[in-house]
Amino acid sequence: MRLLLDTHILLWAAGDKLPPKAERYISDKANTLLFSPASIWEVVVKSGLGRPDFKVDPVLLYSGLLEAGYEEIPIIGRHTLFTASLPTLHKDPFDRILLAQAIYEGIPFLTADSAVARYPGSIIFVG
Repeated sequence: MRLLLDTHILLWAAGDKLPPKAERYISDKANTLLFSPASIWEVVVKSGLGRPDFKVDPVLLYSGLLEAGYEEIPIIGRHTLFTASLPTLHKDPFDRILLAQAIYEGIPFLTADSAVARYPGSIIFVG
């Protein structure tokens, strides 16, 4: 199964701090793990703001994801337009574009964010 991972899941995977349920999905070799450039951008922005939960080098994160076999899913114009149709359950623009990508492409979205888990579509809550 193809899975798009939320940014915090990517960070936890890089730091070996995954919740057990997330670990099961990520360690399952039958799954194709996807990440979005929006997650890398989120890390760049939030680490630049000094957020303690984003203390990671985005260049190392990006190269580490590719080396570990994760696949990058591009953001296209239709994804950005689709964000307008999402309910305003969560206002974080990074989460909204990630959700739009997952829902529009029909890819399950792996998250530990309870607000994100309330969206329609195939959301896998691992929190």
